[in-house]
Amino acid sequence: RRRRELRSRMELLIMETQAEVCRALAALDPGAAFAVDTWERKEGGGGISCVLQDGEVFEKAGVNVSVVFGLLSEEAARQMRSRGKSLKAKDGKLPFCAMGVSSVIHPKNPHVPTMHFNYRYFEIEEADGTKQWWFGGGTDLTPTYLNEEDAVHFHKTLKEACDKHDLKLYPKYKKWCDDYFYIKHRGERRGIGGIFFDDVDSPSKEEVFQFVKSCAKAVVPCYIPIVKRHCHDSFTPEEKLWQQLRRGRYVEFNLVYDRGTKFGLLTPGSRIESILMSLPLTARWEYMHTPPESSKEAEILEVLRNPKDWVH
Repeated sequence: RRRRELRSRMELLIMETQAEVCRALAALDPGAAFAVDTWERKEGGGGISCVLQDGEVFEKAGVNVSVVFGLLSEEAARQMRSRGKSLKAKDGKLPFCAMGVSSVIHPKNPHVPTMHFNYRYFEIEEADGTKQWWFGGGTDLTPTYLNEEDAVHFHKTLKEACDKHDLKLYPKYKKWCDDYFYIKHRGERRGIGGIFFDDVDSPSKEEVFQFVKSCAKAVVPCYIPIVKRHCHDSFTPEEKLWQQLRRGRYVEFNLVYDRGTKFGLLTPGSRIESILMSLPLTARWEYMHTPPESSKEAEILEVLRNPKDWVH
């Protein structure tokens, strides 16, 4: 009976997406195995974490699904109200349901970019029984070195997924991505972007769900060809060092600014291992490190400071 309900269809979509991505990654790194970890949250719900570590191709790759419900913490409610949500609690309580699939993939080779995606659905029941709902998510790429062909392929694949629904979506969500993944204290973006959206609740629940489904289905085709193209490229110790330094920036964004990490840490009973799965296995911070002018390292910094239009 419930299979037709949107919550159930979203739950199926996130599990299908997890399976598709894990199969694609395992095919590229057959010597490594995913650790599959099923967990439960005593406050309500649970999830499945699939994490691969120390493979030949991927240093760390995690794909998580979670479906959690219960009462929203005051800190989490405050975070949502700061984004303009009008949440009317009953006796200080806000029942919620949140579900999503999230992944971060950190390859070994510095010529293969890190990739992140996340697609989620949120529902809150207010004091009068009405339900607020919204979708959020996105897919973005963080290369250590700039490869224009890869950047164009990645963005074009995401644009095609968006264009099936509305030609205005890709430029809108591309800009949102560039703005969201901004490391303010560094004056640079985390990567070369992609798409990002949150709090989307129109034109209708069904239409937004179909859009999210198209985006989720675009994850494998936008990224896996890039991995195949570069996973056997040769690289120098200096290039590996630059990858480690860029990963340090990745950690800074995730721990200081990322909305999902903050929500997870503020939710009682949340699973810290799954929330911090996004962090790389290794990273590095050097004091006052500046790459030489006109170097390949300086080239990627220029793009991170001044986002480009990759599809026109």
